[in-house]
Amino acid sequence: MACHSGSSDMARRTSFGPHRSAGFAYLWTLMLVAFMGVGLVIGSELYATSARRERERELLFIGHEFRNAIASYYTAPGAGPVNQYPLTLEDLLKDPRFPGTRRHLRRLYFDPSTGKAEWGLIRQQGRIVGVHPLSEKQPLKQDNFDENDAALRKKPRYADWLFTYPADLFTPQPDGKTLSTGAQPVPGAAPPASGTLPMRN
Repeated sequence: MACHSGSSDMARRTSFGPHRSAGFAYLWTLMLVAFMGVGLVIGSELYATSARRERERELLFIGHEFRNAIASYYTAPGAGPVNQYPLTLEDLLKDPRFPGTRRHLRRLYFDPSTGKAEWGLIRQQGRIVGVHPLSEKQPLKQDNFDENDAALRKKPRYADWLFTYPADLFTPQPDGKTLSTGAQPVPGAAPPASGTLPMRN
């Protein structure tokens, strides 16, 4: 009788053992898939944030290029008795005040925050004293700017990043719109190379 009972117990262990192992394997597989899914989501978010920070660095570089070009135009020796700001962005590519080709900017850039060849133009007395991007998105970078970019701190929109000459030309209005004429198409603007910043001359 005892022998018969022992045989039954062994048969039950033999019968249920593989099913139990298969169940554990299935659970581990589900957990692994879940962990992989979470990892992919985190990885994609990190990549998107990294790409956005790269575009912000690119935007700062291009903003400085415009600021330096406007400064070069304004202070150009031999341009006349009175310092002047440009009437158009194209004037930075070929200064109309000189008979030959006088360049203050190598090319007109796309706005990295929108991917479009449009910039907000900041004017005084009809002349361009600066530019700003047009994106309404909130910048990731809120602090730790260079001294000339101190006015960009804690801005709610990229559109509030104003690149003027001089850098402290004025204090922008809270709405960030009153100093701009709005979107201005830039004919022939060249997008920067993907993943790299344009090099200075």
